[in-house]
Amino acid sequence: MMKGGGMAKKEGKMRIRAFPMTMDEKYVENIWNLLKEAIQEIQRKNNSGLSFEELYRNAYTMVLHKHGERLYSGLKEVVTNHLESKVRHDVLQALNNNFLQTLNAAWNDHQTSMVMIRDILMYMDRVYVQQNNCENVYNLGLVIFRDKVVRYGGIGNNLRITLLDMIMKERRGEVINRLAIKNACQMLMMLGIETRNVYEEDFESHFLKQSAEFYKIESQKFLDENSASVYIHKVEARINEEAERATHYLDESTEPRIVEVVEDELIKKHMKTIVEMEGSGVVHMLKNNRMEDLACMYKLFGRVADGHKTIGDCVSRYLREEGKALVTQATDEQSQQTNAVTYIQNLLELKDRFDKFLLQSFNNDKYFKQVISGEFEFFLNLNQRSPEFLSLFIDDKLKKGVKGLSDVEVEQVLDKSMILFRFLQEKDAFEEYYKRHLARRLLNQKSASDDNEKMMISKLKSECGCQFTSKLEGMFKDMTLSNTVNEEFRSHLQNLNLNGVDLSVRVLTTGFWPGQNAPPPINLPRIPAQAFDVFKNFYLAKHSGRILTLQPSAGTADLNALFFGKKKRR
Repeated sequence: MMKGGGMAKKEGKMRIRAFPMTMDEKYVENIWNLLKEAIQEIQRKNNSGLSFEELYRNAYTMVLHKHGERLYSGLKEVVTNHLESKVRHDVLQALNNNFLQTLNAAWNDHQTSMVMIRDILMYMDRVYVQQNNCENVYNLGLVIFRDKVVRYGGIGNNLRITLLDMIMKERRGEVINRLAIKNACQMLMMLGIETRNVYEEDFESHFLKQSAEFYKIESQKFLDENSASVYIHKVEARINEEAERATHYLDESTEPRIVEVVEDELIKKHMKTIVEMEGSGVVHMLKNNRMEDLACMYKLFGRVADGHKTIGDCVSRYLREEGKALVTQATDEQSQQTNAVTYIQNLLELKDRFDKFLLQSFNNDKYFKQVISGEFEFFLNLNQRSPEFLSLFIDDKLKKGVKGLSDVEVEQVLDKSMILFRFLQEKDAFEEYYKRHLARRLLNQKSASDDNEKMMISKLKSECGCQFTSKLEGMFKDMTLSNTVNEEFRSHLQNLNLNGVDLSVRVLTTGFWPGQNAPPPINLPRIPAQAFDVFKNFYLAKHSGRILTLQPSAGTADLNALFFGKKKRR
């Protein structure tokens, strides 16, 4: 029984036949013909009855048995024949009628068929294409469509002319089929196979050249017919149009290229002409406070190299003329009695005006800030009396009797004065004048507020350092100490009589105060001289070793007199 069972097991054993290592030519041709017919059916859109699994297996068999070359070259031949005989013929027939729609439809059908064919021949893509470093199935379809259809004879020229004509129509205000152009541009980009070469060579380079010619003519027309502000708004509109066009139906990579063409033709080549336009250019805008127009020009010119410099040169020239007119008017021989306050006030108003342009028109641009500052420094120093006038202006604002200025307003005026101070080259001259004027305010008790005085000194200190303001601070210290000394002197006088003289003395430290070097000789009357001697003895008793020198020119005296009328004659 065991023996018989063993025999039964032996007879039931499966034998697997080895897959034939070779395929005869006839068998290969049969398989290829099946695949060829299927590919042609797909191209004719009759693919509903096809078994994609069976077709994939047939292609797999051919590649597995080293017939990939036959399959690849056969595919190339079938696709080429279909595009040459059917697709190209249809597109050529439509050259003068529905050309773009016909070409786009043919392209869409070709893409759809190549996706299906790629799925069938996927194994060939993975093995044969990789090993032989050739184009994959889908890309092979792109290359053939590019060479046999898009770049064939009149089709390429007609495509380019059609696209350019449609864009020109839209520029003139006509409505066009944007989607058709978008599809054509996408086709050209895809035909470049991961590069933009086809799109660039067949369309974009011609588009940019035509655009440059169009805008060259239009720029001249715009300049002849419009003011600078209108021209700027039209250019801005054109740039936005072209950017929108590129984004919506050309390839988005065209946007910076076409915008650069428009900028070059409408702005860069005409910058000087625009800014110097008679009656509407930069000078006109500055004279008439056209802040918004100037802001538009600033924004637009910022797109091109040297755009802001071109505007800046014009601003610079105008500001220099305005400033020189104010400054030279004050230096003329006939106007030596120039009111210092008016002189500085005019300069500050000019600065305020251009600061508004800086903020509202030039976006607080550092370059324009330097332009304005440079010009102010130039013309302010043309007048040698500017340091004196600035000190007199500040003197006027800090003196008693200035009506209508609050502490906040005084600080604003002082801040503006400091701006002009920074432009002064002769700061030492300003310091000398400021010392004189401060001394006069302090000694004559004309200063409106000690706080404002100290605030001004603090501003000068932060600008120029301690050394610059040490003498000014010393003057204030002297005034404070003198107040204390005078109170002590009055207490000392309670038991003494100065013969009716009411004496108030300021003790000034040598070197701090101006005009102390050589006091003029003066013969004081006996009674005031005795009063001074009383103070001198009092002071030196408290501060031995010091020398007190009378400075009559720095003080004041009030004389009370009683006048009697003439005697009446009887």
